[in-house]
Amino acid sequence: MIPVKPSTHPMGSLRLKILYEDDRYIVFDKPAGLLVIPSPKKEKNTLMDLVNRQDISDKNEGRLHPCHRLDRDTSGVILFARGKTNQQAMMDVFKRQKIQKIYTAFVHGHLKNRIGEIKSFIKDFDQRRFNRHSPPKMSITRYKVLEAKKYFSVLEVSPLTGRTNQIRIQFSEIGHPLLGERKYAFGKDFALKFRRTALHARSLKWFDPVLKKEIKVESPLPEDMKQLWQNNS
Repeated sequence: MIPVKPSTHPMGSLRLKILYEDDRYIVFDKPAGLLVIPSPKKEKNTLMDLVNRQDISDKNEGRLHPCHRLDRDTSGVILFARGKTNQQAMMDVFKRQKIQKIYTAFVHGHLKNRIGEIKSFIKDFDQRRFNRHSPPKMSITRYKVLEAKKYFSVLEVSPLTGRTNQIRIQFSEIGHPLLGERKYAFGKDFALKFRRTALHARSLKWFDPVLKKEIKVESPLPEDMKQLWQNNS
C-alpha cells in the first residue's frame, strides 16, 4: 500500500483555491474526496455547498452552479457559473465539445503505444444498473504517455466526449485501469495500491465570446499524486 492520502480538511474551515474569476464564471481547485453535488443520500458538505458559502461570504454575488462534474476522488479544475443563464451557456459549450479538457492519470502497467486514441461505446455502471434500456454511447479519449514507471504509467489524457466516468471505464476496458480504481476493476488484481482514483483535472481551455479571448486555467498536481510519481522508479 502506498502510504499517501488525499488532502483532508475540516469541511467548515476549508477554503478552496480560486484559479480564475470574472463576472460570469469562477474556477476552483477541487480537492479529492468531495462530491460536486449531493447524491441521492443528500450529503451536506458538497463542493457546491462549500463554494457558495465561500463566495457569498466573500462577495455576496449570488448562487454558483457547476458547469460540469468531477468524480468524488478526482481533483483539479472545476468551473462554476454565476446564475442559471451563465451555467446553461457554458454547459452548451461543453456539449458542443468546444472546451479542451486535459487530465493527468496514473494507470497500471505500460501501454503499447506512447500516443493513442481509445474509441468505444460505453455505459456508466449506474446507467447499467438504473437505466438498462439507455444505449451505450460512443466515447473518444486521446492519451500521451508522459513517463513509464516500473509498475504504472503517467498519462496526459484528453477526453473528446464527455461521458460519465469515461476515462475510468475506457482505460479499464483496455486492461490499464487507473491506480485506485475499485468500480471498474478489481484492486486485488494489482500489486500497486492507491487510496483514491489517480485522476487529476489539469486544465480547461475555452474561447469566451463576451471577453473575446481564449481562457486557459490550470491546476498543479496534488501532493498525493506528486509523491507517488516522484517516489517510484
